[in-house]
Amino acid sequence: MGIVSWLVLGLIAGAVARYLLPDKAPPGWIWTIGLGIVGALVGGFLGSRLLGTGDVTGFDLNSIVTAIVGAVICLLIYDRFLRK
Repeated sequence: MGIVSWLVLGLIAGAVARYLLPDKAPPGWIWTIGLGIVGALVGGFLGSRLLGTGDVTGFDLNSIVTAIVGAVICLLIYDRFLRK
């Protein structure tokens, strides 16, 4: 995937994760895109290790769902351990 694809995927996944857990993340578009990109990496890693599914390799429904699940996991970890 190209850089623009990662940014768009990150924006979509981060926005959906922020919609699902609205009070768990600080505001800002940069944070949302970063959350989605990190969520894609975390979701791809966990999905490949635990479930045997493929990594986030393209811009398709599987990649978006994987990124959203990873972003939600990141938000929960952030809220639980890093939020002051």
